[in-house]
Amino acid sequence: MFEFTIEQARGKARTGRLRTGHGDVKTPAFMPCGTFGAVRGVTPDQLRAAGVQMLLANTYHLMLRPGAETIAELGGLHEFMAWAGPILTDSGGYQVFSLADMRKVGDDGVVFQSHVDGATVELTPERCIDVQAALGADIIMQLDECSPAGAGADELAAAVARSAAWADRCKQRWERLGQTARQALFGIQQGGTDPELRRRSAAAIAELDLPGYAVGGLSVGESRECMVAVLDHVDEQLPREKPRYLMGVGEPRDILAAVLRGVDMFDCVLPTRNARNAQAFTWSGRLRLRNATFARDGRPIEPGCACQACRSFSRAALRHYFMAEEMLGPVLTTIHNLAFFARFMSAVREAIALGELERRAEQWLAGMYPAAAPGRG
Repeated sequence: MFEFTIEQARGKARTGRLRTGHGDVKTPAFMPCGTFGAVRGVTPDQLRAAGVQMLLANTYHLMLRPGAETIAELGGLHEFMAWAGPILTDSGGYQVFSLADMRKVGDDGVVFQSHVDGATVELTPERCIDVQAALGADIIMQLDECSPAGAGADELAAAVARSAAWADRCKQRWERLGQTARQALFGIQQGGTDPELRRRSAAAIAELDLPGYAVGGLSVGESRECMVAVLDHVDEQLPREKPRYLMGVGEPRDILAAVLRGVDMFDCVLPTRNARNAQAFTWSGRLRLRNATFARDGRPIEPGCACQACRSFSRAALRHYFMAEEMLGPVLTTIHNLAFFARFMSAVREAIALGELERRAEQWLAGMYPAAAPGRG
């Protein structure tokens, strides 16, 4: 049911294909976040029209509401979301560990208070796999301990050891449930920005011979330079024949840096969250659509874009919707941003195939990150 094939490699960058029980995904790929079982404000048909290949859903939130058992009774997450394509569920670990004042971590797992009703909830590696098995996603993640930026050496080392032990327990539960043919389990590397801990973490999870591996614990407050320094070693630390997934990173310049270093998969709330705040992505920089400069601008968000927003609506109309708090503004801008990210990843794949990614990346970055100008950021 799951297979990863590298189709072309140029240096560390590569194009590939993920084969899942719900269709194929061309890599490098970006996954929009459907945190509560939906990408906020847009329908599955609109996602497909925007070029979205695969979605991410959040185990923590769905476990608490409406509950994994409820979703299973209703036919599983694909049926629940009305999404026929591939889905990845994260483990819920990041959300749990962000609840610093509401949880207690031990070697067996983590106990936390639900933000929904205050109930006490226990999440162990085994429970993490049970929940994701009930949800029925194509790719599932191990439970890991994500340390905050600035964590001390002892705290990072403990998180690395605990995450490795939890990865082994997740694998055992995954195999015991007979899910190996239905769902692909990914291990997660931790270690903050410490090179030795990153190496140690990667070695421990690679020994488990899982279908794929993720780089976790980044985009949590460290500098971009520190993140890139960690990514410099991904190709040598994680198995080359397996897909690599950089969790929670979606800034286009960071995606390019990661792809050039051998990463295949990405997810982030950036395109959808920024859209709800009137920020549209284009090849020539971001548009802040509330800016007065767009009040009489009859152009689409991005000339040449074929998305629904750009085909039918002007920047002036979109600005009006945001200023009037009309929900159509965030919806249309979300559609555009998702279409932009799909086109961006398609262009990345094409550039890799032609052996031109480094040259084109320089051109794209110069356009997407220009000096500050009115209405841009």
